[in-house]
Amino acid sequence: MKQLINTALAYLIAGAVAGVFFREFTKIMGFDGVSALGFMHAHLLALGFLVFLIATLFALADDYTGDKLFKPFYIVYNVGLVVTVGMMLVRGVAQVTNTYLPLPDAALSGIAGIGHIMIGVGLVLVVVMFKRVVDRRIAENRVQA
Repeated sequence: MKQLINTALAYLIAGAVAGVFFREFTKIMGFDGVSALGFMHAHLLALGFLVFLIATLFALADDYTGDKLFKPFYIVYNVGLVVTVGMMLVRGVAQVTNTYLPLPDAALSGIAGIGHIMIGVGLVLVVVMFKRVVDRRIAENRVQA
């Protein structure tokens, strides 16, 4: 459980840093358009902080961190989110600085897509674990009744 709340805290800090970076970097560069940097803050807070905060609350109710799917969820989801946000950073900095990237745009989109797929797989894994918690609670209540 401590791993979950620490991860939530790390994403909260990363989200705040991303928001400040976006605001200050675009101001320094004199950029007033739309860039991928503007979405990093929300992605880190919603998909990082909130997901792991909710996961912590579920773990407090019934510790599922020993489940065989926990480690795959934790690794796949975090790698997916870091890849996704990393591609936002690369694309956003290139957009703001009007820099040519040696990778084709489709390659960046493909890497970001892989990150999104990993996030989706991680979400399915965590929901399956949450469902097991709910099913276990329902079964316990039937036995007691």
